[in-house]
Amino acid sequence: MDTPFYHKQKRVALRNRGRINPEKIEEYFAFDGYQALATVVNEYSRDDVLSLLETSGLRGRGGAGFPTFMKWSFAKASQSDQKYVICNADEGDPGAFMDRSVLEGDPHAIIEAMAIAGYTIGANQGYIYVRAEYPIAVNRLRIAIKQAREKGLLGKNIFGSGFSFDLDLRLGAGAFVCGEETALLESIEGHRGEPRPRPPFPAVKGLFGKPTIVNNVETLANIPQIILKGPEWFASFGTEKSKGTKVFALGGKIQNTGLVEIPMGTTLREIVEDIGGGIPAGKKFKAAQTGGPSGGCIPAEHYDVPIDYENLKKIGSMMGSGGLIVMDEDNCMVDIAKFFLEFTVEESCGKCVPCRVGTKRLLEILEKITLGKATLDDLDRMEELCHHIQENSLCGLGQTAPNPVLSTLRYFREEYEAHVLERRCPSGVCKNLIQYRILPDKCTGCRACAKGCPVSAISGEVKQAHEIDQSICTKCGLCIDTCRYDAITVI
Repeated sequence: MDTPFYHKQKRVALRNRGRINPEKIEEYFAFDGYQALATVVNEYSRDDVLSLLETSGLRGRGGAGFPTFMKWSFAKASQSDQKYVICNADEGDPGAFMDRSVLEGDPHAIIEAMAIAGYTIGANQGYIYVRAEYPIAVNRLRIAIKQAREKGLLGKNIFGSGFSFDLDLRLGAGAFVCGEETALLESIEGHRGEPRPRPPFPAVKGLFGKPTIVNNVETLANIPQIILKGPEWFASFGTEKSKGTKVFALGGKIQNTGLVEIPMGTTLREIVEDIGGGIPAGKKFKAAQTGGPSGGCIPAEHYDVPIDYENLKKIGSMMGSGGLIVMDEDNCMVDIAKFFLEFTVEESCGKCVPCRVGTKRLLEILEKITLGKATLDDLDRMEELCHHIQENSLCGLGQTAPNPVLSTLRYFREEYEAHVLERRCPSGVCKNLIQYRILPDKCTGCRACAKGCPVSAISGEVKQAHEIDQSICTKCGLCIDTCRYDAITVI
């Protein structure tokens, strides 16, 4: 904790990661494990728990930031002979591994929190929906559930309170759309993972038609600490409307990659420079993508924006589950938008036309731009299509799919116009819009580039300046990697 990487972090959800053996329940006990559950079932009413959550200001960490106490209140108020608690551990954002880390390092925290949720809304059964690609997490969850049952922490009459609650695992096949709560419910029921129209919301009519709450891993990981340390403690860090901490998977063009947990309101500059160690090789910060395929790109002009739900929404991005990809001056923002659209098109369930067809048309326009075949009318058409998809898609996947396009258009329109009007990629990324040129005053005629060229596009005499035949060049970049004299440039 003495390294700069940890100085500005505050670990709540990740508090036990690396500190306990997750396969030994006794080590979880040593760090106040299951004390919150014991306190709740023996000392608190269901309304008391809701009041604590409301005071804490905890909001869902899965993306939308919906107040946790409110979701639980709706389910508690619903009348039914059966209710369910679901942990959404279907982590599908590219580069995100926050949930995986908690499940692998502290599985009992999730079990304890789900039992507390069951007590609060009147449920006796829970399911952890985790993707099958996380075999270590799945194995440790199975061990933890077995241990909790053996200790009487799951099952009948927990802590002699008369409250009963049990858990089971359900494995997902890796569909990104199953991170959407209603598609997740369909999957657990054994159906194709497609979203349901809302209303009715899951808190009223969810799994098997019964009232259900769905919370993601990080949201649940905070709950035992809120019970033990008090809601005022949790609300003491963060911003006015975004309390507590947020875990980010920090990656991209940055010195220190990995999971970071910071108080809400920490600026992007602090995350990138103080925690992440800055951009490598002296490059300049260009943008940061938050929220994965559902989020947007934050440009350098907002480098000092405090990270919370409201600020990110205001500048065209979103918190999402917590991916944070840093980009430098060598990244092409058109190519970034295309990358995320390719992912969304691949992962769309296809149930609604605006998402199934609209995202495909968006991707086609982006591909047209990167090939140098687009016009300014295509930019206007693309922006109009983005708003149509947002307003008419059935679920959050389609509603947020245009965000990477809209945010890059908003802040980096000059890059789009360079692709369209000048047939040029300013960052030298889009292959069809770049050329490799040899600088005659720097070329020594060593022939290293010519020997390495896989298509023999480079010609010239020994000790004479060489040339590249643009009609043959495949733009593989091998020549620029081979040249020792910096005699090849990209234009």
